[in-house]
Amino acid sequence: MQKDIDRRTVLNGLAATTAAAAGVIGAARPAQATPAAAATPERLKGYTVPLSARGVANLAPKPPWHYVADALGVEFWTSPAAASAALPTGLDPDPTQPGHGFAMCVEWQFAAAPADWLDPTYSQYSEFLIFLEASYQGRPVTWCPFIYVDNDNSLARGWVQGFPKKLGQIRQTRAYSVASQAAPVLGPGGRFGGSLSAGGRRIAEMDVTLKERTTGLPALTRPLVNLRHFPRLTTGQHDQPAVHELTQSVLTSLKIDNAWIGSGDLRFLPSPREEIADLAIQRVGVGFRGSLSYTVQDLTVLD
Repeated sequence: MQKDIDRRTVLNGLAATTAAAAGVIGAARPAQATPAAAATPERLKGYTVPLSARGVANLAPKPPWHYVADALGVEFWTSPAAASAALPTGLDPDPTQPGHGFAMCVEWQFAAAPADWLDPTYSQYSEFLIFLEASYQGRPVTWCPFIYVDNDNSLARGWVQGFPKKLGQIRQTRAYSVASQAAPVLGPGGRFGGSLSAGGRRIAEMDVTLKERTTGLPALTRPLVNLRHFPRLTTGQHDQPAVHELTQSVLTSLKIDNAWIGSGDLRFLPSPREEIADLAIQRVGVGFRGSLSYTVQDLTVLD
């Protein structure tokens, strides 16, 4: 009964709120101005390290970055205390649904230059992430405390945006356009699984059974806030980061298609060097699956 109530609540709110995920929070300030060029311009080229003679070797090229994906996810609630402990300074617990969050497995394809998708070892990667609902100056937002990928250029792009990406092994069930006993149907009764391993240990797994079509993805209904943090190594300045700022993601041309909603199950497993299991799951809500695309070429500095 509780899951049915949760499902109706999500369905009622999705159509009106999905577009808000790409909106800018009021009172946010523009990204900081580009600093003045150094007196002697750097001869090496590139956007991220490694800078090089031709600028081809860098992990992440200059934006814009274009993304398309299939996402699988489960809604969950942890304790308000656990959710609050995972929020950075500047964000407060969500007063309407404390402890509310989502876990997702995503299969991405990325492009920065035309036809980058023709190099799948470069353009494709898998991701597992957790969203927690929070509040920024009284406005509803989403915060990402944990995220894992299996591709180094995705790791670099994530750090530039403020996503706390780590390396992991992520898998999710795939659907195909031909009927087969080796794959689920992308429709009522279709059942999909997803998992995350890190450091050689399984730390999360999910199971989703589709029931009906929906108009959006439940996890993408709020502006997304990240924390760009780059520490110093200089002695005496280890607690004085070179960059420490809350930012809001700016997702342009956001599209969602072929979205389904149903029931879900989710488990976080303990590991000595991970903290996902600290978000102990008290109950789960809906499960969902859908495709999405957007472009990233900017962000907004909040604080």
